[in-house]
Amino acid sequence: MTEWSLTRWSYLRDINNEGTGIAVWQPFAEISRGGEPVEEGTMEFIDPKLAPIWEKVHTGTRLSFDDGRTLYASHDLSGVGRMADFVRRKRHGNIAYYVYNQHVNYTNVCSNRCTFCAFATDEGTKNAYTWSIEEVKARLLERKAEPVREIHMVGGLNENLDFDYFTGLLRAMAEVRPEATLKAFTAVEIDYLSRISGLSLADTVEKLKEAGLAMMPGGGAEVMSERVHDALFPKKIGKARWLEVMETVHAAGIPTNATMLYGHIETIEERVEHLITLRELQDRTGGFSAFIPLAFHSKNTQLAYIPATSGVDDLKNVSVARLMLDNFAHIKAYWVMIGEKMAQVALSFGADDLDGTIIEERITHTAGATSATGLTRDEMFAMIRGAGFEPVERDSFYNPVP
Repeated sequence: MTEWSLTRWSYLRDINNEGTGIAVWQPFAEISRGGEPVEEGTMEFIDPKLAPIWEKVHTGTRLSFDDGRTLYASHDLSGVGRMADFVRRKRHGNIAYYVYNQHVNYTNVCSNRCTFCAFATDEGTKNAYTWSIEEVKARLLERKAEPVREIHMVGGLNENLDFDYFTGLLRAMAEVRPEATLKAFTAVEIDYLSRISGLSLADTVEKLKEAGLAMMPGGGAEVMSERVHDALFPKKIGKARWLEVMETVHAAGIPTNATMLYGHIETIEERVEHLITLRELQDRTGGFSAFIPLAFHSKNTQLAYIPATSGVDDLKNVSVARLMLDNFAHIKAYWVMIGEKMAQVALSFGADDLDGTIIEERITHTAGATSATGLTRDEMFAMIRGAGFEPVERDSFYNPVP
């Protein structure tokens, strides 16, 4: 039986044993195999089209549109995943992040009424709700004893709410939770607040920042395709305005995340174009913190005929994002949308973050999500440790917390 001297990790194969050399993670410092040579930086694939992409990944060369299309089209999931895991481990080693956070969805009344959304409704319907500032404060106070480090807040475009409601809401949340980061409003909401306030985008962002806004989530773009926009969310801002909002927010010193909603009517090419568009904006601003692939849930929407995303597609989107988005520090596996078990697996397919405790998720569960509505700190810890990674609790800016 062969004995190995094992230290640091790298992908390699035995060049003298072509028939059985399966690419696996192996340490690369001081490696020997009975004196036989091994070649660093090589990997074997079921799909030979992945080999030239691996050469780019291994040498740190940026992937092209065609590379992205090849990755999505490939049936060699393990090959795509191993490349993404290589990049993920180079960046983050064996650690995986989570945050103790609480979601707040202040209203489900929305004038956009996107066809893919099960959460939004019209004013006056039996399930419509809008929380007052005092009601939001009360919900935060219910969890006051817990070490919540981030408030994640988004909602619908409710035409009955004025700009003062939103600045007052931020100030009230900061009063209740001064130690927590206020991560609030999608680019769609920021555009809306600019319109109802009569302020420029820059001035709108500045007013919100003065009220306590410290970070923004990344939703609202869905898939940056004019075709998809016109078919599924024609009332929502388009690609150019979404990018303008994000660039303005980044210029104000507020970091954001970015997302992509997949598994509906989009094509592989539209997915890749979306990722490259995000990458180009990140080149200009450096303001994106993390990318989160969002699996579409169709129940209770106008697209209920569309089946759920597959596990293969869920993992593929995580891996391709890690490989294409070379200037993004973090890729999240959002356990709410892909489930706790799949999120664990995704940590070995390019993801380094599982988001957080959330406490009470509403939007995806109205569309049929079967995951928990929230998890405890112990459950997050166990989920990461059970996947073979070292859990690190973080704040909103990826600083480890004691």
